[in-house]
Amino acid sequence: MRWSIAVLAAVLALSACGGKSSSLPDGTKSVKLDPSKFTTEIDNPYWPIKPGNHWVYSEVEDGEPQRVDVTALEKTKTLGGVTARVVHDRVTRKGQVLEDTYDWYAQDSDGNVWYLGENTKEFDNGKVSTEGSWAYGVDGAQAGVVVPADPKQGLEYREEYYAGHAEDAAEVLNTTSQVQVPYGRFKDAVLTRNFSSLEPTVEEMKLYAKNVGPVMELLVSGGAGRTELLSFDR
Repeated sequence: MRWSIAVLAAVLALSACGGKSSSLPDGTKSVKLDPSKFTTEIDNPYWPIKPGNHWVYSEVEDGEPQRVDVTALEKTKTLGGVTARVVHDRVTRKGQVLEDTYDWYAQDSDGNVWYLGENTKEFDNGKVSTEGSWAYGVDGAQAGVVVPADPKQGLEYREEYYAGHAEDAAEVLNTTSQVQVPYGRFKDAVLTRNFSSLEPTVEEMKLYAKNVGPVMELLVSGGAGRTELLSFDR
């Protein structure tokens, strides 16, 4: 709870410091990616994604405990001419699969990690939903950035854009946060505010630790949820 209050205070203090970078995608504006400037060798220090990497998270959503397994695969997928690394994301509760997703990431020559889409399935009482699935270059969907190469306080950027389905964005609040999760304690983590125009009452905070990636997520508006890194196998 103390951590949550500190994060909310940071949001209020930084609300007037927002900024944009012309090198990062913004809003709904179309961005044409040059495939020659992208690689599947993702070594951004705030989220290095290498085949075989496996992150395990504990997640509590509205009081319900869940497990999240994120695995970087050897597989790649080409979207709009850009070859992306495939990352498998599976959410389970008591051994039952709630969500099964394949995400696609690539890194540009500047070191920004781009998100090029996802193939997602959500399971609920025997029903399967693919709402939220999208792919760069299909039906007007646009890629976005999930981890900037040079995160700075106030930096704003689009994470994804598929009108009416996926419209996430983020703002860097600071790059000097401390965070402790079951996997360990980290200094100089990047703290972001994550939001979506599709869910204006929902807001999340995320923390990225160097040489590890995402270590914590906290839902601070629109519900109650907390995700913490349990283990990381390189």
